[in-house]
This record gives sequence, structure tokens and C-alpha cells, in this order.
Amino acid sequence: MGYGLADKIISGGSRPVFYSLTPPKITTGWDRIAEIAKGQADRLTGLDIDALILYDIQDESSRTDKERTFGFISTVPPEQYSRDYFQGLDIPKIIYKSIANLDAAGFQQWLTANSDVQYSVFVGASSQSQVEKTNFSLKDAYALRQQVNPGLLLGGVTIPERHAKKGDEHLRIASKIAEGCSFFVSQCVYNVNDTKDLLADYYYHSCENNVSCKPLIFTLAPCGSLKTLQFMEWLGIKVPKWLLNDLKHSKDILESSIHTCLNVASEILEYADKKNMEVGFNIESISIKKDEIAASIELLKSVVKLSKQPAKAALNGNGAAVVV
Repeated sequence: MGYGLADKIISGGSRPVFYSLTPPKITTGWDRIAEIAKGQADRLTGLDIDALILYDIQDESSRTDKERTFGFISTVPPEQYSRDYFQGLDIPKIIYKSIANLDAAGFQQWLTANSDVQYSVFVGASSQSQVEKTNFSLKDAYALRQQVNPGLLLGGVTIPERHAKKGDEHLRIASKIAEGCSFFVSQCVYNVNDTKDLLADYYYHSCENNVSCKPLIFTLAPCGSLKTLQFMEWLGIKVPKWLLNDLKHSKDILESSIHTCLNVASEILEYADKKNMEVGFNIESISIKKDEIAASIELLKSVVKLSKQPAKAALNGNGAAVVV
């Protein structure tokens, strides 16, 4: 890598590719955690990725009335997992931090104790009821970060499916930029039309306000079973009906999902290139099954190759083609 992650995000002109992991469950024995971490580090060593994302998951039962496909168990804090097991992995780490169940004092303590964290994505509570319990919102978290650790390069979450429902995700992005976010990572996407709708609204809103677009990193994940597919739907990942039927009736659902993810990535890149927007990808495995984890690495390698292809003609602010 010729220059660092912060340079790539701030300067633009690149197509960042991340890989993401969820730390093991807190109930896992420490010997087993060390074994899991070693396997993960070995898989990632030598891969051409710009950063490793470590998730901080929360109980989202208040977000929906539907029964969770897999029971919720807290995981090892991502900042602890990074320090204890990935110090030798020469890849920037992006630490997710959920503010759910934290008040202002608790979050300030986290910021102070983790001043060595260079990149982070703050995740808001999954429902308004959680915010009301603590009287602490994502906006409050952004303000505290500015006071306590302004040097922390901050990312935000974006959800194309939410844009399809409410039509204001591009305004949420703009608001988070004003609060200090320099890049955005999406929830896993399978619906390319919702994603392109978000890209279009964000692009034209930025043009109208004469501001540059920040990098949008779209998450892709293979799906190897109907159980994983069911969990994806519970998470709020929108799978178009035609694709849902194709995956359910596929002879090899895992291979079909990889092909679908690559098609989604290609279409996103083609659309973004035409508008000279910086996009990238984050690859994850929603399942802990070995075949789906292996498939996520296969998908990662293919997306890296795709992202290194030359960009196509882009449009300037007046809609004219320019060479990029």
C-alpha cells in the first residue's frame, strides 16, 4: 500500500476494500478464543485489504417483533480483541462501538480508555426506547468524540434499505458528515436498486450543496444456507423476491450468492464511476460455518481484483463525461 488508510479516505481517488469480523462470544473459553483469532489472522495475512473491521454487536430485539434466528450472546469487546490478538496483523483496524446502554459518562470513559484507537464507527441504539433509557444519543456520542478525541477518524453507518422506506438516508449521511464522519459503511446489501437510489440522491444532494461526496463502503456477504438467509432477513437485509426464490431453489446457494454479490459490486462500481463517486466494499461472513467463511475469503479476493480495474468514464457536476 502506497499510503495509509486515513490518506485514502480523506484524499479520495481509491476504492477501499475492507474485511470484517465479529469477535467470539463472551462465553467462549480464552484458549478457544486465541485459537479462533489465530485462524482468522492466518486467513487474512497477505491479503490485499485496506482495513479490518471489528464489529461490536448489540441486542436488537427491541428493533423488531420477529424472533431472532440465532440467540443473542454478547461478544468480546472489539477493541480488546484487536489489542490481544491482532497486534501482529499489519492492517489498520476499524473498531465499531455501539452506544446502546451507555450514558454520557460511560461513553466518555470508553473514549479516554481507548485513545489508541485510530479508526472507529459509532453505532446508535437500535430503537428509540434504548435512547430514552440512557438519555444518550448518537449525536451526543459524536459531540463527545469531538471534545475528548478529535483525532479519531470517524466513520458512520448507512442503510440503503432505510432509504427505500424513508427516502432520507442521504440527509442522514450529510448530517453525520457535519458531526465529523469521514466515511460510511453500509449494512450488507443484496438489493442493488435500493443502493443505486441512495447513491443517486446522495450525489445530487452533494452537487446541489457544492460539497464533495465522502467514501461509501458497501458490505457484501455470501449466504450458504436457508438458515443464514433467514437471519439476514431478520437483520433487515432486503433480498428481492426474485433473488430470494433463485437462492432458495439453487443447487448451490453459496456459489449463487457469491455470483450475486459480484454482480452487485460490479453494478455499484459502474454507477459510481459515472458520477466520479468514491465507493468501496467490505466483505463479511454472517455465518460462523467454515464453508461460508471460506466463501467470504473467495469473495474478498474477487472483489479486490474487481476494484483494481480501471474506472470508467465519470460525469462532472454538469453531467459531462470526464476521464478518471
